[in-house]
Amino acid sequence: MAWIRKHLLLFAALVVLGYLLIPNLIVAIFSFNKPRGRYNYEWNEFSIDAWLNPCGNPGICEALGLSLRIGFTASLVATILGTLVAFALGRHRFRGRSATNLLIFMPMATPEVVMGSSLLTLFVMAGIPSGAMNITIAHIMFCLSFVVVAVKARVSSLDPRLEEAAADLGATPLQTFLRVTLPLAAPGIAAGALLAFSLSFDDYIITNFNASPSSITFPMYVWGAAQRGTPVEIFVVGTVMFLLALFIVIIGQILSARRERQA
Repeated sequence: MAWIRKHLLLFAALVVLGYLLIPNLIVAIFSFNKPRGRYNYEWNEFSIDAWLNPCGNPGICEALGLSLRIGFTASLVATILGTLVAFALGRHRFRGRSATNLLIFMPMATPEVVMGSSLLTLFVMAGIPSGAMNITIAHIMFCLSFVVVAVKARVSSLDPRLEEAAADLGATPLQTFLRVTLPLAAPGIAAGALLAFSLSFDDYIITNFNASPSSITFPMYVWGAAQRGTPVEIFVVGTVMFLLALFIVIIGQILSARRERQA
């Protein structure tokens, strides 16, 4: 009983983690399936055909490429702007700071249906045609809030004495920022960038409101394909994206552990 009480928290964490990973495991398994019909819902036969030709289903790679381009652009712009806003909110006191904090949280609290329809109305009134540019602008807007929150949490936890020590040693404000502040804030910036990319790549509702027939992203492609069938290639792309995310997390943990050992 003592051993069970001692390891109960670890056991509960493993159970919850396993439960969360069940859908990813099913997707990975069925990416090697060769279904009889159009729907990949029942195991039929082991096959690697979809892995050898992930672009075999028409339009899937075009949709994936568009989602990746929008995701990279939106996450890059949102990370730059969000980092600047986070430093301003975390390090400075100015008039309107409380109102700015409130405005930052509004996109996170607003339902996506409301946000998507509002952005569509804005673009129509501005005379901007629907398409990839509208989607990118919309993704930057709602990803910005998540980046600000992630980076601000990191900036608020930084020890100001480290920057003061750098200044005492003769470092200029720019050198202090580049060599002390920015490396210390880098984990929060990286977390915000990865979160922004995942939100952008995964978004369907806001994207659907602002997309055109020629700008079909991967989530929209999956939704449309599910009405007629579920190509195995979708499972392949999902498995690859999950493995890439897992690889990035593992590399981040290894680098973090290495820095702690060196410190």
